[in-house]
Amino acid sequence: MIVREIRKTLKEYAGSFRSVLIVGPRQSGKTTLAKHCFPKKPYVSLENMDERDLAIEDPRAFLSRFPKGAILDEVQRAPVLLNYLQEMLDHTKEDGLFILTGSNNILLQESISQTLAGRIGVLDLLPLSYREIHAIEKKIDLHHCILKGFYPEIYDRSRKPALWYPSYIRTYIERDVRQIRQIDNISLFQKFVKLCAGRIGQQLNVAALSNEAGIDVRTVHSWLSVLESSYIIYLLQPFHQNYNKRLVKSPKLYFYDTGLACSLLNIKTINELSFSHFKGMLVENLLITELVKNNLNNQLGYQYYYWRDNNGIEIDLIQEGSHDLLPIEIKSAQTYTSDFCKNLKKFMSYSGTPKGIVLYDGQQEFRGTDNIEVLNWEGFLLKHK
Repeated sequence: MIVREIRKTLKEYAGSFRSVLIVGPRQSGKTTLAKHCFPKKPYVSLENMDERDLAIEDPRAFLSRFPKGAILDEVQRAPVLLNYLQEMLDHTKEDGLFILTGSNNILLQESISQTLAGRIGVLDLLPLSYREIHAIEKKIDLHHCILKGFYPEIYDRSRKPALWYPSYIRTYIERDVRQIRQIDNISLFQKFVKLCAGRIGQQLNVAALSNEAGIDVRTVHSWLSVLESSYIIYLLQPFHQNYNKRLVKSPKLYFYDTGLACSLLNIKTINELSFSHFKGMLVENLLITELVKNNLNNQLGYQYYYWRDNNGIEIDLIQEGSHDLLPIEIKSAQTYTSDFCKNLKKFMSYSGTPKGIVLYDGQQEFRGTDNIEVLNWEGFLLKHK
């Protein structure tokens, strides 16, 4: 088993809340994590039709089987359980009684906000982080990372990404999407997902997506929310402070997993990736989502944004802490040039931010006179917290 960084946070939550929900994309390792951290708890999967039918038809009888708690997997399959779970949790002082997992954030958040607020801690489990992979595979370069992606089964069972990801996409659309929204034209939705992949690292243009997909703007917004809530896409919002009359209001679109994005873009080999015009955006995508994972796994409390002013000067990522900002520029090149720091210097002069970082694929690391650190991406990910 690949040891997950979030396990420490999960155990802390189980000691602070009467119940814990682990939510994340299908196949991100939620079940394995729950079983590993709580091996003595009974396990029930609500994907099992018999268990699901009992949970829906007689939830009190279902829960009465577990007076000392249990792991309830894919709980969004029987959301009615949460109403009865509330009553059970209100009559116990024991923390960590039930560990729930789910892969549908919209349905779960709606149910939890109505029934279990204050009684449950919620954790997001994304696919493997680079640090977690590095613990089992010491030599994996940037291009292989992008192409393989980060889903545990790719590594646990040595799956071939070119075969695994198309099957994952099909299963996701046929099972999860139909559960979230009644989408009749599945082939059109699949086309929409591929169009999103073609916009990695770009500002979201809803009107253009609407025209190209042949659907109305309302449907675009609805389908984007489906992809967000099921952890397929990640929308990076623009920074909210107005430095030098920032005009950009649209988020930038990324995928939570680059292997999935490569599959949708029909990039199957390292050679294809090396010569793809998506390479720079995929590098940016990988490093941004790695920081998001680190933030969630360790509950660091950062917020992430990008910044662009009315002159087109852009910063790839801004990490906002409680008292400071850290602007980060991301480059796919292996050779450093002074142009890498140009936008950082302008942003730092506008904002008064004392420090900036350039991440790139080269080995030379140093701190410049403007307090800009130039760092190799791998060393940064392994050390950064």
